[in-house]
Amino acid sequence: MHTFYCPDAVLGGQVFLSEQEAAHCAKVLRLRQGERIEIIDGKGNKFIAEITLATKNVCSAKIIELQKNVFLRRYFNHIAVAPTKNVDRFEWMVEKAVEFGVDRITPLLCDHSERKVLKTDRLEKIIVSAVKQSGSVVMPVIDQLICFDDFLKSELPQFKFIAHCEDTQKQFINKVCIPECQSVVLIGPEGDFSPREIASALEVGFTPISLGNSRLRTETAGVAVCAFLAALNC
Repeated sequence: MHTFYCPDAVLGGQVFLSEQEAAHCAKVLRLRQGERIEIIDGKGNKFIAEITLATKNVCSAKIIELQKNVFLRRYFNHIAVAPTKNVDRFEWMVEKAVEFGVDRITPLLCDHSERKVLKTDRLEKIIVSAVKQSGSVVMPVIDQLICFDDFLKSELPQFKFIAHCEDTQKQFINKVCIPECQSVVLIGPEGDFSPREIASALEVGFTPISLGNSRLRTETAGVAVCAFLAALNC
């Protein structure tokens, strides 16, 4: 059964799919009136719906059943990462992070950042597609680009980590992260965090971590964090 995203879905209600979702339903998949589909609201609910109208521009469905026993993650994974100069690499990271399981992605503007502008419209579409493909029912949040210093002043969870490449004492992530926790991990740009940024993060309680013995690209580090937390919480 094909899955579609509609944040306004409620049991017994009538929903209209977005223009993008309607086109996928009627033009790409060629689904028709009377066929059943799955609807996710991005808040943890999955519904069975019956298509009531399917045209090139409009697709509506009647919500007829709430699916129970839907798997929900027992942890909250927030990665704050500097976008790469090549936006395709950052988009790849977002897609794979969602597939592994991420709840929030915050793009960071850092001292060594080469990309200083980021449009999130396309990223939001990538996230929707990855959520449906992975079978998740929770829609991750993608924030607007924020300065590193401003991010440190925001409300953050108890478990705070920074992954950097400086040759200083760090603990492997598997030694300090525990299952079923809320965490945020900072990942720097291609030129890494500046010494000033690292010091600032440590001052507000971030724990420096290592993701292994290899030096990882920014986008690889983001995916590695999500993969580790997914395995830790299996």
